Amino acid sequence: MSNQPLLFLIVGSNEPLYEAEIHRRGSTGTSDAVARQSYFVVHSSLDLVESAAWLTQNMYLKVVDKVNQQYVSTFLTASNIKFVLLHGGRSEDSIKNFFYEVYELYVKLSMNPFYHVDTAITSKEFDRRVRNVARRYLA
Repeated sequence: MSNQPLLFLIVGSNEPLYEAEIHRRGSTGTSDAVARQSYFVVHSSLDLVESAAWLTQNMYLKVVDKVNQQYVSTFLTASNIKFVLLHGGRSEDSIKNFFYEVYELYVKLSMNPFYHVDTAITSKEFDRRVRNVARRYLA
């Protein structure tokens, strides 16, 4: 497993709606160059997500891209919102469970009358809960 942090994004139809850089316990922040490379890898994999979506009926698309021992796993909602996770090789079951729990959080958020679908997610409570789920399954 890689020592680099995990990068999780929720991507809407035109732009990222939510971003979280998740560090392992006891690790320090990443350099600016590593962070830029991570975002580049994730954003460059979005075209592959679109291609993979046509090949299966599953919401969990598994690993869609691999660059320098970093893997991009994706989950696609029915409303075409993409959950993208950049990781250094994790158990497929833990990633799948992470995505399904975050999807449940996202559905609850989207049912909130004060949240408009496909807009930036600024809720601190949503962020806290996503990070808790990440610690449980991915740390």
